[in-house]
Amino acid sequence: MSPTDAGFYYAESENTPLHVGSVAVFEGPAPTYGDVVRLLLSKLALVPRYRQRVRTVPLQLGRPVWVDDPHFQILYHVRHTAVPSPGGDEQLRNLAGRVLGQRLDLAKPLWELYLVEGLENGRWALISKVHHCMVDGVAGTDLMQLMFDLTPDAPHPEPQDWVPQRGPSTLGVVAGAVQDAVTHPLRELTRLPGTGGVRQAARNAAKAGRTLAAGAPSVAKQATTSTARSLNGPIGPHRRWAWTEAGFDELKGVRTALGGTVNDVVLSAITRGFRDLLDRRGSLSSGLVVRAMVPVSVRQAGERNTLDNRVSAVFVDLPVAEPDPVERLASVRRQMDDHKRLLQAVDARSIIAMGDFVAPTLLALGVRAAVAASGVWYQAVTTNVPGPRVPLYVLGRRMCSAHAYVPIAGGARVSVGIFSYLDTMTFGINADFDAYPDVDVLSGGIRRGVDELVAAAGRAASA
Repeated sequence: MSPTDAGFYYAESENTPLHVGSVAVFEGPAPTYGDVVRLLLSKLALVPRYRQRVRTVPLQLGRPVWVDDPHFQILYHVRHTAVPSPGGDEQLRNLAGRVLGQRLDLAKPLWELYLVEGLENGRWALISKVHHCMVDGVAGTDLMQLMFDLTPDAPHPEPQDWVPQRGPSTLGVVAGAVQDAVTHPLRELTRLPGTGGVRQAARNAAKAGRTLAAGAPSVAKQATTSTARSLNGPIGPHRRWAWTEAGFDELKGVRTALGGTVNDVVLSAITRGFRDLLDRRGSLSSGLVVRAMVPVSVRQAGERNTLDNRVSAVFVDLPVAEPDPVERLASVRRQMDDHKRLLQAVDARSIIAMGDFVAPTLLALGVRAAVAASGVWYQAVTTNVPGPRVPLYVLGRRMCSAHAYVPIAGGARVSVGIFSYLDTMTFGINADFDAYPDVDVLSGGIRRGVDELVAAAGRAASA
C-alpha cells in the first residue's frame, strides 16, 4: 500500500468504518440476483483488487500488502435485499444508512454490493461499499464507469476462470518489509527529478517550507477563529443518512452571475445548511464558523483508472454567522482562491510522497493521532467528486440518480459527499446517529441555500 492508502486502513476503528459508498437508483424492472452476480464476474478481471485482501506485516514493520484471497466467494460480497413495496426515498435512505454504517470484514476483500428491490415506480437500486484504502473518490468514479455500461445493449463477456496467486509466507512478508524499509526511501530519493536526489529533496523541502510559511498567517487566523465546537464529539456505531440535490443549471447560473466556481457555490449552500442547523439548536452566534475539511485530488490526467488514493486537503471556514448569502459566497471564494494559490506553489504530490520515507509503525501512530485531532480542529468533511456526464447502464437499465457516501472519523461527526451525474448534483449527508437526530434540517438547509443563491443571482442579472 501507499502511505496514504495505509493511513486510511490504519485509521479504521470499531466506530469509524472508513469505506466510501454510493446508492445508485435505476429504472425498472429489477434484474435477478443471478444476473447481477454473473455481470460482476464478467467484469472482475478489470479490477483485480476486488479479489484481494489486506495482509498486515507483523509488528507493523512494513505497510500492509495486497494478496489474492484464495477463498474469494462473490456470493459473500454481492447481497440481495428489498424495502417494503412501494418504497420511497425515505425507506431507501433508512436502508442505506444501516448498510453503509456497518464495517466491512477486514479479513476479506474490502467491498460489498447490495441489490435492492421494492422501490416505487418499478425502480431498484445498488448500494456499494469500498474501503477508502482501495480507492479515493476520483478513482472510485473510474471504477464505477468500468463496472457499469455506457450503452443499454453493451455486450458482456463470459466470466473467466481465476486462479489466485499464492501469497508470501509470514517470514517472507517480514523479510520483504525490512528490506523495503531500508531500500525504499533510497529509491524514492533517486527517483526525484534533478541530478542529485538528496539535493533535490532538500530544495523541495525548502520550497515547501517557504510556501507553508507564507500560508502561516491564514492558519494562525483559523486557530483564533471561533468554530462550532458543539458539533464535535465522540462517534458511535450507528449512522443517519440523508440527501438532497440541485440542478447543474442552477449552480452554473449562480456562478455566472455572482462569480466563483461551482464548488464555491456548493460550499456556500452547505454553509446555509449548517446555519439553519445551529440556529435550530440555539447555538448560532456572531462570528461563528463551521470548519470543513475539503479533500482535493492531486491526481493527474494520465493517472485515471489507477486504484489508489492521491488526495490532499484544505480547510475552509464556512461563515455560518453571515446572514447574507452573497457575502457567504464571497468569503468561501476568497478562501478557496487562497488555497489554490498555495497548492500551486507547493507540490502537494511531493508532500504526500514524503510518507514513503516514514517508518510504517510511526505512520500508523501518526494517522491515528491525526484522526484524534479532528475532534478539535474541524467539524465536517465536504468532498466534491465529479461523476460521469453521460448515462450509465447496468444490464440495460438506465441509472436515474446516484448519491455519495463519505465516512466520518475522529470528532467530526458529519460529512457531505457531493456527486454529479448528468445534469444533477446530489448531496449525501452521513452523520452520527445520536449527534444528528435533526439531520433533515441540514439537508433541507442546503436546498434552501441553493434557492437563495439562485434568487440572488437572478437579482444580480436583472440589475
